[in-house]
Amino acid sequence: MLAATALLLTAGCSSDGGGGGPNGSGSATSPGAAASSARATESAAPAKGSVRVLRTVAEGLKTPWGLAPLPGGGLLVSSRDEGTITRIDERTGRKTELGKVSGVSPAGEGGLLGIALSPDYASDHMIYAYFTSASDNRIVRMLYDEQKPAGEQLGAPDTIFKGIPKGIIHNGGRIAFGPDGMLYAGTGESGNRGLAQDKKSLGGKILRLTPEGEPAPGDPFPGSPVYSYGHRNVQGLAWDSRQRLFASEFGQDTWDELNAIKPGDNYGWPQAEGRSSRAGFHDPIAQWHTDEASPSGIAYVDGVIWTAALKGRRLWRVPLRGTGAAAAPQAFLTGEYGRLRTVVAAGGDKVWLVTSNTDGRGTPKKGDDRVLEVEVK
Repeated sequence: MLAATALLLTAGCSSDGGGGGPNGSGSATSPGAAASSARATESAAPAKGSVRVLRTVAEGLKTPWGLAPLPGGGLLVSSRDEGTITRIDERTGRKTELGKVSGVSPAGEGGLLGIALSPDYASDHMIYAYFTSASDNRIVRMLYDEQKPAGEQLGAPDTIFKGIPKGIIHNGGRIAFGPDGMLYAGTGESGNRGLAQDKKSLGGKILRLTPEGEPAPGDPFPGSPVYSYGHRNVQGLAWDSRQRLFASEFGQDTWDELNAIKPGDNYGWPQAEGRSSRAGFHDPIAQWHTDEASPSGIAYVDGVIWTAALKGRRLWRVPLRGTGAAAAPQAFLTGEYGRLRTVVAAGGDKVWLVTSNTDGRGTPKKGDDRVLEVEVK
């Protein structure tokens, strides 16, 4: 993997305010049946929805960023600035620190960012993490041993991918395993705009990797992990019921974006921000003025993409049409809980929602930051 990264690198503001093919087309059911079911679900999503905060699951969190639900119960939450991963009992709110991830070098928007569970977590107990080191952004995996004492449950990080450009701003950081079992990572251009259009750079991209950190089979550019390019700063990744990938992206001064991702496509930054209708650039399916959004995490539930907004301090509902286009977005919780960083599907009609008021850009209130359980329709 390191050799592949080295080859890639040599061959080549406002912010934050299964085995399928490369498009994640693998399915456990027949493609026709899955598509028919998906169309029925998405066409049934009403233009107007509703949101109800059911309860505060946990509070008193410091710079929470990524969240990963455990299959047997419990939520893992990363702390950007402290470099720790904490387990939350979603029934009682009890917090247990697993340990500190060695090598994390927090500064500005960098630190310990996204986390994800191995597709084989039931047997290997591996946690994947994206973090900023002293020299770059990288992806590691660590063994989670629940039998050890609190604070000592994380094994030493095994670096599977490195060399992603770092900066005080625009470090990307969201990671997620797709329906195809591959690892996807959203990266930022680290404040160096030119990296986004440079297909030989890892900055301003969505990457697609094997769980071992190699460029995944079927990636659009041979020998490269680059899946899509022309991004400014990607922090949200989610798949719909047809296994189509969507990503949120921070704009500069005018338009934030929600994009439908196609392998090999160019999303325009820095030549385009928001919809441009320019040849060769893929336009977003939804866009917002930057003071209304600054979209970080996204989640898919029943035909709708839910988007957590930082500067906008609200939760956006974006209904999808059967074609993958979007209906008009609808805002909820505006200003009620401050900056919203991460939203993760919680099963049924619920999501976990993570606030981000202790990140240096918010105004913390008593109890911040917190994880909320939210009913969404």
